[in-house]
Amino acid sequence: MSLNTIINSSLVRPDKPLNALVLMGGGARTAYQVGVLQGLANMMRLQTGADSHFPFNILIGTSAGALNAAYLASCAGQGLHAFNRLAQFWGSLRSSHVYRLQLSTLNSWAARAGRLVAALSLSRHAGAHGALLDSMPLVDTLHRAISLTGIEQALTCGTLDALAVTASSYTSGVHWTFCHTAQDDRVKPSNRPGRRMIFQPITIEHLMASSAIPFIFPANPLWVDGQREFFGDGSMRQISPLSPALQLGAHRILVVGVGQPQRSGFSGVASPAGARGPTLGHIAGHAMASVFHDTLQADVEQAQRVTQTLKQLPREVAAVLPYRSVEVLAIQPSQSLDALAQVHAGELPLATRRALGVLKGSGGALSSYLLFEPGFVQALIALGERDALARKSELLGFFATA
Repeated sequence: MSLNTIINSSLVRPDKPLNALVLMGGGARTAYQVGVLQGLANMMRLQTGADSHFPFNILIGTSAGALNAAYLASCAGQGLHAFNRLAQFWGSLRSSHVYRLQLSTLNSWAARAGRLVAALSLSRHAGAHGALLDSMPLVDTLHRAISLTGIEQALTCGTLDALAVTASSYTSGVHWTFCHTAQDDRVKPSNRPGRRMIFQPITIEHLMASSAIPFIFPANPLWVDGQREFFGDGSMRQISPLSPALQLGAHRILVVGVGQPQRSGFSGVASPAGARGPTLGHIAGHAMASVFHDTLQADVEQAQRVTQTLKQLPREVAAVLPYRSVEVLAIQPSQSLDALAQVHAGELPLATRRALGVLKGSGGALSSYLLFEPGFVQALIALGERDALARKSELLGFFATA
């Protein structure tokens, strides 16, 4: 993020301090965000003794984080109960509600024939559909779960100021942020090198585009600037995750990512000479981790440095500078999600396990993005709640400044 991002040049000129929630991407791993937010809601209830109003004015999501953001926007009028609703949604979710893998040649004979037949069938399926998995079940799930009318109501009545989701254009290479406010027609779009922000109603198509994991889910078309472009996961080419929140005028930003302190290793690479190197599965897992290896930490640190510098300046000097202070708090998993997914990998649907079995050695790295099953989801939610509780004083202090 450049200093220019922090210059007080917001697209929206708020007359009140705004709280923003930024939710990063990562497939099934984003169930961790549900735990963090549910933990936050419980803390707030204990502090106030009752359900209070929805604590965020701006919701911004990337990939599966965009699905969480849109779901929260659709029920933001319910205050803190919106976080419980999100947890209930994830609790009822299954992999079959998100994707399907139809490999007709993986019959009983093919299963006995070994990985070669599975690999050929998988390759044929990917060639025909442009991805390994069919994401149509997710379309149906989102239409049933997310009320677009609820989003409009939250924006119209002022519960929310903005909802934004990000996606990456395969057609132009530009990283787009699609933002929806109560007055989209009155806000000018933003155009920066490699990044665009436009204002329009958020639809299920936007959410599908933002969450289209490369190679895994097919690209989704959207109309931008009068032409049809194909979009994939918003985590790709995301060089400045905090930029949309800053452009929308946020004064406080809570970011929940699904990065991890360390990747689960594998035997072979660091073994004595002669041992075989990484398998295709390890390479695929590393490539997937690279897609979701956002620049969040660097972005957060720069925003914090600028804010700290502004606070140290004399008040009369800071008042004439074209910058504003932004409080940023970031939370990420305290444990390896690869390792956690490895424990629950057996919950994957049989067809998916066979497909990943072709990528021998992939372990939990790939499965962690596709494990929309109760065991893994609940383990992630529990981890998120523990991590939120461990930072209780920071979280409550963060909102106390409001």
